[in-house]
Amino acid sequence: MSTELKNQTELYTALNRQTANWSLLGVKLHHYHWYVSGTHFFTLHEKFEELYNEAAGYVDELAERNLAIGGKPASTMKQYLELSQLKEADGGESASEMVAALVKDFGTIAAELKDAITLAEELDDHPTADLFIGIRSSVEKTAWMLNAYLG
Repeated sequence: MSTELKNQTELYTALNRQTANWSLLGVKLHHYHWYVSGTHFFTLHEKFEELYNEAAGYVDELAERNLAIGGKPASTMKQYLELSQLKEADGGESASEMVAALVKDFGTIAAELKDAITLAEELDDHPTADLFIGIRSSVEKTAWMLNAYLG
């Protein structure tokens, strides 16, 4: 297999990994949205909804980009669970534990996106790199805000 073909295959995998991450994260965010309680309920309930809507948008963008460049997007929970390093919600988390888990998840996603950006740029696939860069920028800002919430 040529290096370019290998890299293209890796790019499809990176797109699928992000599709899986955001799909799994969307489910986790719905869980948190429904089960958050405590003094910060209204703030976090609203924030989790904002974030799961954002996640849904990313899933669609990533999958469509994968299709546009000849890939086949992951589209089942089985695939998502195999591809993602993120973990499902356990249930019973406190509001602070929910936010801390999201900070960790966003850190994982940001690191994966950094590698994916490099890969896309090596292939001169600037539209895919730009997609990854935009998502990474949002992820890093959200992680910063969630960390500020934790104090």
